[in-house]
Amino acid sequence: MNEIVLEARGLTKYYGNVLAVDHMDLKIPRGCICGFVGRNGSGKTTAIKLMLGLLTPTAGSSKLLGCDSQELPASIRQRIGYVTEGHRLFSWMSIADLEKFQRAFFPEQWDGRFFAEMIEYFGLTRKQKVKHLSNGQRAQVSLALALSPNPELLIMDDPTLGLDAAIRRQFLSGMIEIIMRQGRTILFSSHILSDVERVADRIVVIDKGVIRADCRLEQFRTAVKKVILEFKDSVPQQVDIDGLLHCRRSEKELALILVGTDDGKIAESAESIGAEKCHIVNMNLEDQFIEYTAPPGRGKLFRWEEI
Repeated sequence: MNEIVLEARGLTKYYGNVLAVDHMDLKIPRGCICGFVGRNGSGKTTAIKLMLGLLTPTAGSSKLLGCDSQELPASIRQRIGYVTEGHRLFSWMSIADLEKFQRAFFPEQWDGRFFAEMIEYFGLTRKQKVKHLSNGQRAQVSLALALSPNPELLIMDDPTLGLDAAIRRQFLSGMIEIIMRQGRTILFSSHILSDVERVADRIVVIDKGVIRADCRLEQFRTAVKKVILEFKDSVPQQVDIDGLLHCRRSEKELALILVGTDDGKIAESAESIGAEKCHIVNMNLEDQFIEYTAPPGRGKLFRWEEI
C-alpha cells in the first residue's frame, strides 16, 4: 500500500455563513504530482491553508506526513515546502537577505548551490531588492526559496503565476526532475490547465468547496467526453443516456457532455434516438475542466454566443 503523505477527513470551513470547504476527504500518496484545480472562489486556497494548519477548520481534520495539521512540530515543517498564492515576500529585503532568512529554518538541508543556480538561471542577482522586482521575478525567487531546502512534500498555490510561458515550462520540467528523485510529493493548484496536463499524474477537482473528482489524470481525460449528435429533422426533447452531465440543443444538433460513458453505449443511444451522425469531439484538459464544472442550465452571457 502506498504511504499517504497528505490526508483530509471531513475537512470543513465556514466564514460566517459562507461555506468555503465542504467535508473534504482527500488522500495523496507519496511520489504523486497532484494538480488541484477549480474555478476562482472554489475553495482551493482555503483548503491548502487548512491542510497546512494556517487556518483552523470548522470541522474535520487533516494530516501532513502523519502529523495533525493543527499541531505540526518544527521537525515536520522542515520537511514541507510551501509557495503562497501571490508570492508574498518581505519587500525591504534583498534576495541575499531572503536566502539567509529562509536558510535559518532549514539549517541541515539547505542547498545553497541549487539556490544560486536558480537565481542565476532566472537572471537575478543577490543584491536586488524585492521591492524592485517584477511580479514574475518575485515568483521566480519564491520558487527558488521553496525548492532549495529539498522538501519531502511541496505544496504550491498557483506557483507559476507571473512567469512567462517559456520559463514556466522549463521550471515545471525541472521541478519534476528534482522533486521526484527520492519519492517526493507535490500538490499544486493552478489556473493554467495546460501546466497540470503537462506535469500532473493525478487531478483533484474542487467546485464550491466540494471535491468532484479525485483520480489519475488519464482516468479524467478518458471519462469526460463531448459528443455531437446530428439529426435530419428536429432534435428530440428527451435524451436518456448514462453519465449525461449537460445537454445543449441547436436546430439539428445535440451537444452532450458525458462522464464515464463508454463508446459502445454512446453509439447505441445515438441510434435509439434517431441520430444520423455521432462523433466524439477531441478536448484538451482545459475544455474538459470547463465542461465538467459548468453550472447546469448556464444562460448565454453575450450576444455572440448565439452565433
